Amino acid sequence: MRPKQWAKNLVIYTALVFDRQLGFNNPIPLLRTTAGFIIFCVLSGLVYIINDIADIDADRIHPQKSKRPIASGKLPVPLAIGTVVVLLVCIFPLAYLLSPGFAAVAMAYFVLNLLYSKSLKHIAIIDVLCIAFGFLLRVEAGVTLIQVSRFSPWLYVVTTLASLYIGFGKRRAELITLAEDANAHRKVLSGYNLPLLDQFITIVSATTIVAYSLYTFSAPNLPSNHVMMLTIPFVLYGVFRYLYLIHVEGSGGAPEEILFSDRPLQVVIFLWVFSVLLIFYIF
Repeated sequence: MRPKQWAKNLVIYTALVFDRQLGFNNPIPLLRTTAGFIIFCVLSGLVYIINDIADIDADRIHPQKSKRPIASGKLPVPLAIGTVVVLLVCIFPLAYLLSPGFAAVAMAYFVLNLLYSKSLKHIAIIDVLCIAFGFLLRVEAGVTLIQVSRFSPWLYVVTTLASLYIGFGKRRAELITLAEDANAHRKVLSGYNLPLLDQFITIVSATTIVAYSLYTFSAPNLPSNHVMMLTIPFVLYGVFRYLYLIHVEGSGGAPEEILFSDRPLQVVIFLWVFSVLLIFYIF
């Protein structure tokens, strides 16, 4: 179920934080969002199990993925299928009890990932767009859990662009790491080459910075003195640091590993989060 991947679901808290509802004087929005986060983590784990069952043959010839429990044979396939059934029975009723809108978003996320596992992940560009749409659904899931009043649509744009940036960076790293065996491990890589991916990364990295910059002085619920613009350098460094890791360090194939291992990136993320909380809840 890959618990390290669950960090992606922290995006669900976007609506709570940026709509200024993180205050402890009213803990209900925080509790509802946290419950949604837990449900999405289990749902993500369910999707990973299904993916590993579907990709078992390809994973067995992959240098890293062959060590996964299902591909290596440590986890029997019938047990994995049984787990999928049990989780399906539990997840969506709980999601509906939390919020019908949240349940609809969770179902859309599940269906998207089923389509992705079956066919969409083999279509160049569409595969990364699906990843970006998955992050967008996480943001929307957070919106459905609380009564938002000042949530800026710019955050949808920034989330989409940032996830495209990470997705194309991941494809570039895979293309380099797997070299001539790339097509055997991931068919969609035959639709990419390094010059094309570098152009995609250049476009989405630049537009991510522009979109976030526009958000910092155009969103309706920000301080009138535009102090939010002081967070732009943190975003700039984060974008540049990821580019450095892709092009110089040769990493990027597993973004979650970078998040848990790259100290400079961890520091700048902490500083950005701290600055946002300070601006929204102190100033």
